[in-house]
Amino acid sequence: MVQVKKPDQKPEVVTLKAVAQYLGLTPGTVSAVLNDSPSARSIPQETKNRIRAAAKELNYRPNFFARTLRNKRTYTIGVIAEEIGDSYSSPIISGIEQYLRSRNYFFLTVVHRHDPVLLNRYSQLLSERGVEGIITVDTTVQEAPALPTVAIAGHKKLKGVTNIVIDHEKAANLALKHLKDLCHKHIAFMKGHLLSSDAKDRWEAICRAAAQFGLQIDPDLTVQIDSDDPTPKLGYPFAKQLLSRQKPFTALFAYNDISAIGAIRAFQEQGIRVPQDISVLGFDDIPGASFHTPGLTTVRQPLNRMGEVAAQSLLERIEDKKEFTSEIAIEPELIVRESTAKAPGGAC
Repeated sequence: MVQVKKPDQKPEVVTLKAVAQYLGLTPGTVSAVLNDSPSARSIPQETKNRIRAAAKELNYRPNFFARTLRNKRTYTIGVIAEEIGDSYSSPIISGIEQYLRSRNYFFLTVVHRHDPVLLNRYSQLLSERGVEGIITVDTTVQEAPALPTVAIAGHKKLKGVTNIVIDHEKAANLALKHLKDLCHKHIAFMKGHLLSSDAKDRWEAICRAAAQFGLQIDPDLTVQIDSDDPTPKLGYPFAKQLLSRQKPFTALFAYNDISAIGAIRAFQEQGIRVPQDISVLGFDDIPGASFHTPGLTTVRQPLNRMGEVAAQSLLERIEDKKEFTSEIAIEPELIVRESTAKAPGGAC
């Protein structure tokens, strides 16, 4: 039995061997259950419950370094992100963290802000730190990596890289059908920053959907975002730019929610009502989209879930040696709120 020390004595570290002795089981059996190893599958559920209850009762804490040396593993994942505090990356990284924590994994996060020198250096640095795999967020992977890699918003087909992508074809169709059903014919567009990994694929999908619905994309009603500002300032100057061209439009399909919110502010400053005068539609469904005034109509991509799927896919490749999957498509959903309405004076 494990002896309980008196309050004035330094607490003794409870080892895995001590837990096994307390239960009258072999250290191997206890280790298999507490480390959730494949061999634990043959252990009766009742025994597993006893082991976990005893570990909790004895306040057992696994020795990370012993575990690492024993298994020749670090149980650490590297996360490479373009940004960490913005409304797109934050929920994704939160999803990654939730899943990795449930599997007793640690992760290291680095931010490159589209600096190619930093990106290369961080990839090497994480590898040197012993990470077992890498998850990238809004980062274009240029070459096949040495480690298992999952790219969120990845579009480049590379051996060893699983791309987690939103179905842009469906997303574009949902958005433009919604605007067409509201009788909008003159639609302005904000294209994403060229360094954003989704920008090219999303725009091409929008062009195809517009042709399908008989909607013309007017170059004078199209602006190219060339800033990576993670705040609503992203869309503000480009909405001003659209207005300065003095070409009428009744709806704006923004690249993302942040740029849409910035655009709404620019419109309101000019006395333009949203949605009575101009409807605004975003993309992502960030946490603040439903609380904005007016509530933002948007194409939802489940960012938190995408992080979880990425982490799960990576661990399945690391632990279960599952067959490599090149792409996992995530279904988008149209969320209709108050920022879109029927085109003023428009007849469908």
